[in-house]
Amino acid sequence: MPDLLIELFSEEIPARMQHRAAEDLKTKMTNGLVEAGLTYAHAQAFSTPRRLTLALEGVLAESPTVTEERKGPRVDAPEKAIEGFLRGAGVSREDLEIRDEKKGQVYFAKITKPGRPAGEIVAQVLEDTVRNFPWPKSMRWGAGSLRWVRPLHSILCILTDDAGEATVVDLDIDGIKASNTTQGHRFMGKGRFAVTGFEDYQAKLKRDFVILDPQERADHIWQDATNQAFAAGLEVVEDKGLLAEVAGLVEWPVVLMGEIGEEFLELPPEVLQTSMKEHQKFFSVRNPKTGRIERFVTVANIETEDHGATILAGNQKVLSARLADAKFFWENDLREAKAGMQAWIDQLDNVTFERQLGTQAARISRIAALAREIAPKVGADADLAEQAARVAKADLSSEMVYEFPELQGLMGRYYAEAAGLPAEVAAACEEHYSPLGPSDAVPEAPVSLTVALADKIDTLTGFWAINQKPTGSKDPFALRRAALGVIRIVLDNGLRVHLDRFIDSQLLRHKISLNRKKASEGEIDTLEEVLDQIGEFGVFGAAFRAVVDKLQDGDGAPDTSDGSLLRTVGDLVPDLSTDLLAFFHDRLKVYLKDQGLKYDVIDACLMLDGGDDLWLIATRAKALSEILKTEDGENLVQGFKRANNILTQAEEKDGVEYSFGPDVKYAEVPEEKELFAALEAAEADIAKANTSEDFTAAMEAMAKLRAPIDAFFEAVQVNTEKDVVRRNRLNLLGKIRDICLQAADLTKLEG
Repeated sequence: MPDLLIELFSEEIPARMQHRAAEDLKTKMTNGLVEAGLTYAHAQAFSTPRRLTLALEGVLAESPTVTEERKGPRVDAPEKAIEGFLRGAGVSREDLEIRDEKKGQVYFAKITKPGRPAGEIVAQVLEDTVRNFPWPKSMRWGAGSLRWVRPLHSILCILTDDAGEATVVDLDIDGIKASNTTQGHRFMGKGRFAVTGFEDYQAKLKRDFVILDPQERADHIWQDATNQAFAAGLEVVEDKGLLAEVAGLVEWPVVLMGEIGEEFLELPPEVLQTSMKEHQKFFSVRNPKTGRIERFVTVANIETEDHGATILAGNQKVLSARLADAKFFWENDLREAKAGMQAWIDQLDNVTFERQLGTQAARISRIAALAREIAPKVGADADLAEQAARVAKADLSSEMVYEFPELQGLMGRYYAEAAGLPAEVAAACEEHYSPLGPSDAVPEAPVSLTVALADKIDTLTGFWAINQKPTGSKDPFALRRAALGVIRIVLDNGLRVHLDRFIDSQLLRHKISLNRKKASEGEIDTLEEVLDQIGEFGVFGAAFRAVVDKLQDGDGAPDTSDGSLLRTVGDLVPDLSTDLLAFFHDRLKVYLKDQGLKYDVIDACLMLDGGDDLWLIATRAKALSEILKTEDGENLVQGFKRANNILTQAEEKDGVEYSFGPDVKYAEVPEEKELFAALEAAEADIAKANTSEDFTAAMEAMAKLRAPIDAFFEAVQVNTEKDVVRRNRLNLLGKIRDICLQAADLTKLEG
């Protein structure tokens, strides 16, 4: 079986596109070959800045001959139908076979597709792949119509047999003919050379200063960089993304370590690291004793007689210019920060957050108000929380964050410290954006997590208020990430907060802001009074009714008729709040499922106690999940469902609800009396456990009902002919349902 080697040689391919392009080449070629009947044993793809390479082992020498049978029209079908079938099958009438079927005699054709040589198939599939390659961006050059990411210079395409003899595949794409030659390094290489197979190709490339495997290049860079840093008593700051990018910029990596000017060493290490990474693609080298960034590592693509001295000198010159800008921004920003940062906060009044949701300054005011409400519930100082919320986004106006947006929050901490603000406020400036991803740590300090919650809840309620919710896979405002951030902050810190109260108040703040210009002063005053009362009543609905009822008794009663602003807002906020809470539930189910809990177990705990205490839901779900792993727990669910099914059918048939309390005096058998006693004990134990929020104990108390419920069903017939006994037993089943539902909604469990 021959091996196939393909190389597409071009001008430099952007580093960010190389890995995906190599995988696309592999996928499109292998899929195309297999569809054409040409299978293979193993495939591997590689990329360098100037080439995409695919190597296939054990390719069939030719595709197999395939015979297929095709059913045609009936013998007495119209002549045109028969002729169409003949054309489609590529056979003559003499080749057809007539068979008897239920509906009469039918024509059948046997179609034989002879195998084709591998070279012919490879040429066809490769041309289709090249002409339809899925580059994110591509270009044309010269007078041809071919598109590629950069001008394509040559195609190497050979089939190597078991004897090691290579055959060039006959292929010509817009004047670029396939050959068995390639070339090595742009500067150090010795020109074009012929290859006979993949091993020969890879070895000759390395002799011509090209490392084909991107992972090998990355490993070489990292090992050489860390060795040089270690020799100087330093360490390289790990950055896997930068390492992969740099490995895609060079074919022959030469690692060089340079020094940073003394005048820049006092810059924050994050500023140095970001500036060098973004502008120069340099790795930062840190002094582990001081934490300062003192040197840098750059990767050249050429070996020089002076061992890189000239390259380092040029890089250091450019770097000094870049860091001079960063130092200028830093010093200017420090002066502003020490003046109190108020000028930056004022500038945010001219920065739009979202067209309908207003400016960043308006957003900050809402977040500060919400942070003050959340603070007492999470053990934070309300004054510090409000102060932190008001300055947390001030750094968005700084020159440093304007230049490096990825430093927002971090620079806020530096500037808050320079302004002499409390340590809790400075920490909140940095941490309130967290968590940004699944591996990012959540804020733990009370003030930090307060501002983080307020920030994320304001974002979610704002976009819900203007009906800009995520749809399908589209989530342009990262609302799913914001909801997951709230969930992780609550669960990781064990917070007991009722989200409804904060969702309602923030939704109302957004509605007031959205309607302020077109509503009357009285309507806005009424809504603001409702906002003040939400804290006392706990939810919007009760606060709204209380305020409106109070105003109805006085002069100038507000307009609450259909279509009025008060009625519209009064109807809309609860609906939006319920919908947003359901969104939190969906995110919570995804999060807990990743931790090993099943959807139905989570559903069984979602709506108990209102469903807005996320910690309570998660804790119940984990306790229920553990009890369901036991034999008693699993069998209890089956007993409960049996009881619930009998009860539901009886209630539907009789038109009454059996929840009026059974009486033990009507019990006829010992098993029935034992169930009464077990239910009484379980009810007390579950109530006590729920009160103390010991949900494991609650689930265990519920599981103890398994044996008496099983014995009850074994001993009695619920739907007996004695009406009094039947009703009593149905009420007893109602008590089983009521008691179990206090621990979890077992009706939601599957199976």
